[in-house]
Amino acid sequence: MPSDGVTALPGQRSSSSAMPLWRPVRGGNAFEITVSRLAQAIKLGLVAEGERLPAERELAEKLQVSRVTLREAIRALREAGYLESRRGRTGGTFVVSRAGRPPAQTRGRPGRKAVAAATVTPLARRGTAADLAREMGDTLHDALDFRRVVEPGAAGLAASRALAAADRQHLVACLTASRDRDPATRRVADSRLHLAIAGASGSPSLAAAVADVQLTLDRLLAAIPVIKRNLDHSDDQHGRVVDAILAGDPAGARSLMEEHCDGTAELLLGLLT
Repeated sequence: MPSDGVTALPGQRSSSSAMPLWRPVRGGNAFEITVSRLAQAIKLGLVAEGERLPAERELAEKLQVSRVTLREAIRALREAGYLESRRGRTGGTFVVSRAGRPPAQTRGRPGRKAVAAATVTPLARRGTAADLAREMGDTLHDALDFRRVVEPGAAGLAASRALAAADRQHLVACLTASRDRDPATRRVADSRLHLAIAGASGSPSLAAAVADVQLTLDRLLAAIPVIKRNLDHSDDQHGRVVDAILAGDPAGARSLMEEHCDGTAELLLGLLT
């Protein structure tokens, strides 16, 4: 996606244009993986409601799939109610409002449409967060452990980089948005901040790992009770992590993110297990 027109200075690495889920599709079924990548980007708010996907040619090049495969994946997500196509000079493929999405249709013989619908069906439709936590079993603990390794690592690496002005501005903008208390938008804004921090690390692999763990935990975090004191604490921790990154303090950024991940893990395990 566009990098806001800011060119990185020598020694700087611009990451705001490096969408972690727009990495090349490797192995497996290209159609299913492409559907999954697009759905993850939508669920995590990387492409917000009302925003347009990158141009078809650009997105196919980034994912390294054929334009035919990309069109089929987009068609499946349109039929699942996640995307809509508009014509004209300002046309393109846009993310649909969550409120306007119809239930995914999976009747009939399982095929590409059914696979796509199953791929993008929100976890909330498959049961409560507590039910999902029980189904996950040890996988939940594994996801929390994995998060404690990759997210502090990403924060520390981001703090060690000479960030471009656009990346610094993007971090601050995401931090500001994450403080919104509107329950309809806060969870997405929180994820976008964590993904922005991972993107600032300059490591596409690390950013992709953070995106994966955010997706795993997203529905659980969205479903737990809203506790004002916890939100205040989370906002404070987010601010200190970003401050450490912008100040070029890798050890501080890593330690603060570890503290933040530990707090989230305690809350989830306490409420869901």
